[in-house]
Amino acid sequence: MLTTLYYLLRSRKDGSYLAAHSQGRTENEQPKEAPDPGYLILFQEYADGLSYLNAHAPDRAADFAVESVSQTQLKGVMQRWRFKGVGLVTDPLLPKVEFMQRQG
Repeated sequence: MLTTLYYLLRSRKDGSYLAAHSQGRTENEQPKEAPDPGYLILFQEYADGLSYLNAHAPDRAADFAVESVSQTQLKGVMQRWRFKGVGLVTDPLLPKVEFMQRQG
């Protein structure tokens, strides 16, 4: 049986995962009750995570580690951290990201 693996970027400092967040509020809006959990950023290859960091945040690359998770583990990460969906990076250099919202 084949297992699909995904690769995530995890902070070495606080253990949080790299996520994309919707735009912040403007000055006239009331603050949200809870912070936006965002979309968990996923890569299909280990090297894509490293390429993404080196291309877009070379000064922060050492702050992150690439972590692999199976499809089964991914569901647990999504629930535990309350991400509202995933952002699958299909081209780490542009970057091109496909966002998918979690059901339920």
